[in-house]
This record gives sequence, C-alpha cells and structure tokens, in this order.
Amino acid sequence: MKNSFPSKPLYHKLGVKKIFQRYEKALKIWEKCALCPRSCGANRFEGKKGECGADHRLVIANYGPHFGEESVLVGNKGSGTIFFVYCNLYCVFCQNWTISRGKEKGETISSEKLAHIMLTLQTMGCHNINLVTPTPHIPPILSAIGQAAKEGLEIPIVYNCGGYEQPNVIKLLEGIIDIYMPDCKYGSSEIAFEYSGVPDYTESMKLSLKEMQRQVGDLQTDKRGIAYRGLLTRHLVLPEELAGTAEVIRFLANEISPQCAINVMEQYYPSFLAEIYPQISRRVSRKEFLDAKKMAQKAGLQIIN
Repeated sequence: MKNSFPSKPLYHKLGVKKIFQRYEKALKIWEKCALCPRSCGANRFEGKKGECGADHRLVIANYGPHFGEESVLVGNKGSGTIFFVYCNLYCVFCQNWTISRGKEKGETISSEKLAHIMLTLQTMGCHNINLVTPTPHIPPILSAIGQAAKEGLEIPIVYNCGGYEQPNVIKLLEGIIDIYMPDCKYGSSEIAFEYSGVPDYTESMKLSLKEMQRQVGDLQTDKRGIAYRGLLTRHLVLPEELAGTAEVIRFLANEISPQCAINVMEQYYPSFLAEIYPQISRRVSRKEFLDAKKMAQKAGLQIIN
C-alpha cells in the first residue's frame, strides 16, 4: 500500500545515508550498553547480556496487523506491529511477561529479515510499522529501517516503549521515528522502583517525553483519522491511585503540551507476580478509571481510545 498521508515519513526526509550513520553511532553505545537509563555497561556487541536480558541477537515474538491498538493507529487495515523479546523494566504486573522476560523463545532474525517484515506489513496494507518494546534492540532496528527505506518503505514508524528511555538515545532517533508512543507509568519514582524495579523512572520518563515532543510535536492525524506524526502517550490506571495519575496529567498538560494526546487505560488486572503485592492484587474499579479519565479531560488533554 502506498503512503496516502499528507507528508512523507520523517526517515524519507532524513535519507538512507544518515540513517546508517545513526546505526553506526548506536553500535558504539552497544559496546558499553547505555541504550536505556540502566546503563548496565554490558558489551552487547560481543554478545554479553544487558540487564534487560538481551544480547546482540535481534529476537522477535511475532508480527502482523494488530487491531487492538489505539484507533488512530489501527484504521481499517491495522497497525503493523512487531513484538520484540526483552524489556528494560521489571514490572511485577506485566501482562506480556513471557515476552518481556525472555521466557518465550521467539525468533532470532537478522536486520535484513526485519526490513523484509516491515515491507511485508506495508504490502498487507498496515497504516504504520509499530515497534513494540524496541529499546534493547535499537542498533539492528536502525539498520533495518535504513534497508527498508531503500527498498520502498513509506509508512510511519511508531516507537512503542515503556517510557524508561535515555534522552540522548532518543535524540539519536530524531528524523527517523514519526510517532512516539511511550507509557507514562508512574508519577512517583518510589512507586516505580517498588513495582517496576528502576529507581529513576519518573525523572527519565519526563526528560525523554520532552525530547520526543520537541522532535515530533502534538499528534497529527489525516482526514481518515489515522495518525502519521506526533506524540501519543499511554497511562495505565493502577489500583489505589498508585500510578500517580494526577502528577502524570499535570506534567503532560503543563510541561509537554496542553493538547498532548493520551490514552487513559483501564485494562489493568493482576498478572505475573501482582497477586503477591496486596495493593495491586485486584482489578481497577470503574470509579478509579473514570476519575482518572476525568482528570485528563479537565486538564484539556486530547483523549485517545
């Protein structure tokens, strides 16, 4: 399917040569891994595993048109999702823990195969390439984007991440990623440490979102209502207001944009290890969800479902 959006994706404007230059810079970060704020220092280039569990291999769980994403990504042909194995967060309530913790073996592929997958998803009519949990795999992903662009890829690329990102690495993606879709999991790093195992989640998330907003601005959609550029945030409501929804919304409205797009999500349920944590061992109530959504509406944020 040809690109029918108002403008070409950013990576077309940047050019294949510069994409591969970014790939070379990303490889250097791999030598003493600092792709995320953990900065674990593993020599991923030599096959050492980082704290995320990934080494130099590019491992995917599955791919295909996905109709369960936000409506602005799905349209009528689906979002072309590629699910990567491993994650830099240790969320005790992870609903995809077999993938994030590498318990699902997945398929080890080359960057050439990844480029082919991207082109296949485009041929299937998908409206975008949706990279799910890409952070541990940025170097080979950049190589694949360069190869795919050279061979005719021309639909937007979505960076679908957990929000725990390294701002200088996000800068490396400028002009390549069209739509950033980070989680805004917590308004408090203390709570983030308890439930996701990182001490500086909120600080890193805020800095990264500011960089994402600088690059792509507010979410833009075409006449069909399909997104082609911008920042789209996600916030999963947790029981007992543990996600710090009020602080997340205050930050987005005051420090990102009054029109920031947000999907306030109610699908929390106690999966993985959550049942051993009393405060999150139950589903979110309807009232808790509606209260969170009202906060976002009152702040004037753009609500996306």
